[in-house]
Amino acid sequence: MAFTQEEERAPQLAYVGRAAPDFTAEGVDGKGEFHTYSLRDFKNKWVVLFFYPLDFTFVCPTEITEFSDRIDEFKQLDAVILGMSTDSVHSHKAWLKDLGELKYPLLADMSHDISRDFGVLIPERGIALRGTFVIDPDGILRYALYHDLSVGRSVDEVVRVLHALQTGELCPASWRPGQKTLGATG
Repeated sequence: MAFTQEEERAPQLAYVGRAAPDFTAEGVDGKGEFHTYSLRDFKNKWVVLFFYPLDFTFVCPTEITEFSDRIDEFKQLDAVILGMSTDSVHSHKAWLKDLGELKYPLLADMSHDISRDFGVLIPERGIALRGTFVIDPDGILRYALYHDLSVGRSVDEVVRVLHALQTGELCPASWRPGQKTLGATG
């Protein structure tokens, strides 16, 4: 049975507790060099994937540079950071001249397929909401958070959630590393 092109490209849709939608995207590393990145390249690592609306905007650089400034915290948690928008890698590279060197790559989703699969695409505008996703070393989506375009995300909260997920235990509201958990998850 032959599939139409549209049927072959049916969205994978991201759901917490299920395998994260796989993707391959062109990206630019923090030094401005182009590479191809796939989610499967990071098997056995925690992945923090965040989407942002556009390069050369006002709120986005505050998030992007804070993730870079705090990269050592993520490395200590065996996590990699991947930033993504619907801009091109050439736009990303040009923006790096303003942002300075980043310690993680910015990926391009010009087809909008990845943004659609993760549920962040605003189709009528061709841009992504601010979405943050934590994917475990087995490729399972463990955390998803969506923000309005006008509100920057909290990198503190992303670090806290990553710590909590790595305990493998039940963590109460406002739990912080070093605090008591509620016990095993089951």
